[in-house]
Amino acid sequence: MAEFIKIYEENPNPKEIKRVVKILRDGGVIIYPSDTVYALGCDINNNRAMERVAQLRGVKLEKANFSFVCEDLSNLSDYVKQIDTPTFKILKRNLPGPYTFILPGNNNLPTVFKKKKEVGIRVPDNSITRAIVQELGNPIISTSIKDEDEVIEYTTDPELILEKWDNLVDLVIDGGYGGNIASTVIDLTGTEPVVMREGKGSLEI
Repeated sequence: MAEFIKIYEENPNPKEIKRVVKILRDGGVIIYPSDTVYALGCDINNNRAMERVAQLRGVKLEKANFSFVCEDLSNLSDYVKQIDTPTFKILKRNLPGPYTFILPGNNNLPTVFKKKKEVGIRVPDNSITRAIVQELGNPIISTSIKDEDEVIEYTTDPELILEKWDNLVDLVIDGGYGGNIASTVIDLTGTEPVVMREGKGSLEI
């Protein structure tokens, strides 16, 4: 049975944030709100938890395209190669926001992602998510929870999410109704930004 915690975005309760982080540190898998859709996440430093997330999404971990959710851009150099000024300016202008930026990964990527040349970085405009990452002290991995229903691609009601995922995850955060449009994915590994997936937000180049 998953825990179900209500957290208000306007003023996330530090006690509840600590509870979430304890679950993450213990290797738990959570469902949490973002500035786009509800997402599955776990601690980036816990391989077993990442394996569970990959299983839930039906993919092999080393092939999974999980995003790293950071509190702000100061985490970048931990996982991303040196980026040029124009690229940094694009990130600065658009984050926090509903974007996933594909950037060249460096040698500090977690072992399971070592073969990957790139990493997707998210800094969501959601105070619950950023408070969790800040308290944890490192990014969480993120992958949106898709719905099998072809009409409703993303479930927005936390109570319905709990019903469906109750026995699969350790915690569902109720952060209010979620959105149903995923993040816009932009590849910044080449000379020009390339939009890989149109989603929420209008990018400032």
